[in-house]
Amino acid sequence: MSLISKIHYPAYDEKCKKLVLECGIRFAGVLDEYGGMVAGGFKEGLTPLEADRMRLSDFMRFVSYVSLRKDLDKSLGPINYIAARRDKIVLVSFPFPLAKMTLLISADKDLDIERLASHVIDVFSGEQARFGD
Repeated sequence: MSLISKIHYPAYDEKCKKLVLECGIRFAGVLDEYGGMVAGGFKEGLTPLEADRMRLSDFMRFVSYVSLRKDLDKSLGPINYIAARRDKIVLVSFPFPLAKMTLLISADKDLDIERLASHVIDVFSGEQARFGD
């Protein structure tokens, strides 16, 4: 499966581009329900840490699958975001359940996940907040 989907979402692409301009954010991409990227990408000039495109593609499919699951929504409520702190980066995914898509963010390992999540929500809800301020 290709990393890039045939369908593209310009509004999501603009928001992802805004996010990768922020200091510390390496990647912002919207994934369809199959893990294909439909908007966004890596910060310009950045060399991805993921050496193998297939591994990144597999990871995107996994994130999309986990983020869109609903089996615990009745007892625990819906997923707001899923975060993983790795040795080299922070990964945060935000489900868009109605659209069956997921926003995936990759950022520097020392960023505060709660602040990052709050900022991402502001950007995608139309707020004009800056992450670095």
